[in-house]
Parts: sequence; structure tokens; C-alpha cells
Amino acid sequence: MQGRHILLGITGGIAAYKAPALVRELRSAGAEVQVVLTRAAESFVTPTSLQAVAGSRVRRDLWDPEAEAAMGHIELARWADLLLVAPATANCMASFAAGRADDLLTTLYLATAAPVAIAPAMNQQMWQHPATVRNLAQLATDGVQVLGPASGEQACGEVGPGRMLEPADIVAALSTTPVYGQANLRGRKILVTAGPTREAIDPVRFLSNHSSGKQGYALAAMAARAGADVTLVSGPVSLATPAGVQRIDVDSARAMYDAVMAAAPAQDVVIGVAAVADYRPAEVATQKIKKVSEANGSTADGHDGSRSIALVENPDIIAGVAALEAGPLVVGFAAETHEALAHARAKRTRKGLDLIVVNDVSRDDIGFGTDHNAATLISDHWERALPRQPKAALAGQVLLAIEELLANVNRATN
Repeated sequence: MQGRHILLGITGGIAAYKAPALVRELRSAGAEVQVVLTRAAESFVTPTSLQAVAGSRVRRDLWDPEAEAAMGHIELARWADLLLVAPATANCMASFAAGRADDLLTTLYLATAAPVAIAPAMNQQMWQHPATVRNLAQLATDGVQVLGPASGEQACGEVGPGRMLEPADIVAALSTTPVYGQANLRGRKILVTAGPTREAIDPVRFLSNHSSGKQGYALAAMAARAGADVTLVSGPVSLATPAGVQRIDVDSARAMYDAVMAAAPAQDVVIGVAAVADYRPAEVATQKIKKVSEANGSTADGHDGSRSIALVENPDIIAGVAALEAGPLVVGFAAETHEALAHARAKRTRKGLDLIVVNDVSRDDIGFGTDHNAATLISDHWERALPRQPKAALAGQVLLAIEELLANVNRATN
């Protein structure tokens, strides 16, 4: 964290009393700290104490005539390498999720291009309320890194999740996780596949999987924020198109293959996140298939009512892209349930991928349908384990790795 500019937002929760210790920890780690204090936070900690440990003036008001004469909030937003909010109250999270800008801190949240991390702190019931869960999911989608909370006894006397992480733990998390350092992908063309595919059996039934599309959409959104020209080829999902992203909707694996192969030659990077069906029915019935008992009138004559469906293999989209002559950098995703690393290493080599991102979907707390993921990145020369974190945060780290690989390609060709 040496030399990093940390903009520390402090909101009005009892955990704000830990803020001076957090400032000391950040400065001891080598960071420069500017403090923004909300009105509610002043009920728990004073500007004077924070100014003493930060070594700089504490900002408190969006309407400070002296600071705003030179558009001070914009200068603060540009200065920051990271916006850290600790404690982040339920109200703060709701304001961020809704995009409100009614005080200095919420305005800075919208005005900064720097990564954002929050350390939530609130009563355990507030933390588990559906509204807070919903806001947390939105913040994760928007790329906010969430640190904690911890579980334990709370100021109200209740016990459960909602305690702010200790200052040393917050700094340790920031020091070991590159939450700051958004990839610079300006001028790059990136194609992302996302979501499941549906392989028709008849007009009303299909084969599919549990993919929600969240990880692929997070990658597309973060790539667009990093300046890339992003094309998203999406299977059927219930997600909004990220801002600045061109979306192509497909249904089946063959339709996704056609869309990707048509666009791939013009791309700098193709990232295959979609959970593409390996097989499809050999024949698709033109009418709804009836149960054997409905078709024959009964299951007599020894028939047990079972049916079989012959399957044929779908084209391998990511391998097809990797086989293109002078094609793009190719990144694949692998969802595994056992021996994840061994299977991913073999898959990367077999398909000719520049990078593979593997996660263990046998875990209940990551992967399909959840807002969090954990993965290992595997390239020709290194492997990097990424701990459990919001999918948007993991997307940011994958893009940093892609930026690094692109830089190595450029050096090799110059």
C-alpha cells in the first residue's frame, strides 16, 4: 500500500470509534489518507481526533465554500486510488446502491473512477434484512469490494453477523487483495460469453444448466468500465445489459458458436464464461412429446414408461476461437466439481487457451446463482488463487491478469 491515496469515508455507526485506529493502520502501511466524515459519524468520532492522526484536514460538507470554490469534491475524487468506507452503515449501502448524491461521501462515490471497498457495520438483523441483502447484491454487481462483516457480540447486546472488521484486518485485506488497480483496457475490443444455453427437446422442453450469467455480466461491466469496447454474447438470463456493452442474445450452443465465431476475428480478447451445453438432442420433436401412458393409453404390455434421448456433441466454442490463425487472446472458464486444478490445467492445454479461470462449483457459497465466487487463474507461466469475493471484484482481478497477458503479447511482437 506504499504511496497509495486512500480516501476514507466514515459513516454514522458505533464502529466509527475505531476510525482513528484505522487511519493509523493505513498510514503505517504506507498509504496517504484523506478523511471524509458524514454528519451522523460526528456523533461517534470528532474531526479533531481524525485530523490529528491523518495529518490532513477532515472534509465534512459538500457545501464547504472554501473547498468547493475549486470544485474540491472532484479533486478529492480524482486524488483517490481507493475509496474505503469504514464503517459502512445500512443507510450508506442503500444510498450507494441507489446512486444517491445528497452529501459529500455519496457524491464522491459517484464522482470517483477509483475502486471502492466498504467494511459494513450494523445490527445483525439489519445485515440480514432482504433490503440490505438486495443492496449488497447491487453493490457487488457495481464492482464494490465488501470486507466482512465479522460475527460476534454487538453493541446492542445481540450476537450475529454485522460487526465491522478490526482495523488491522481491514488493512491486511486491502494489502493482500488488489481491490485497487482497475485494468486499463482503453482501445481494446473484448467479447464475453455469459449465461447458459438451452438445447431444445421439443417446442416446450430443453436441456440446460444452473448458470445465472452473473460472472459473465460482471466481467462485461468491468471491462466496459476499464475502457474496452465490449460485446456480450448472452444465453437466456434475467439480467440487465451493463452500461456501454453491446449485447447479442442467443439461445442454443450452436447459435452462440455462430455469433462468437463471426465476431472473434475482430477482437483483442475473447472470454468464454458461458456454461455452454456439451450435448444437444440429435433430433428435436416438432410437437410436444407426450408421456408414454398418454400416447399409448396405458403402460401395459411390460412398458415401464421410460424414454431415451439420443445426444450429439455441440461445437466447442472457446477451442474454435483458440484455433483461429492470428486470433485474439483467449480466456476460458471451467466449472469443476472435483480435482478442479488438474482438470483445468489439462483443459487449458488441450484447447490452446492463454488463460483459464477455474472454480469449484461443488461449494454452496460460490458459483452458480450466487453473488460470490472464488477461482484459480492458470496461464502458461503462473497460477494465482483468488479468495471468495463478490463476482464483480473477481472480474476486476481477472481483467488485471488479462491486461498483463496483453502487455506480454505486445512486448513479444515488438
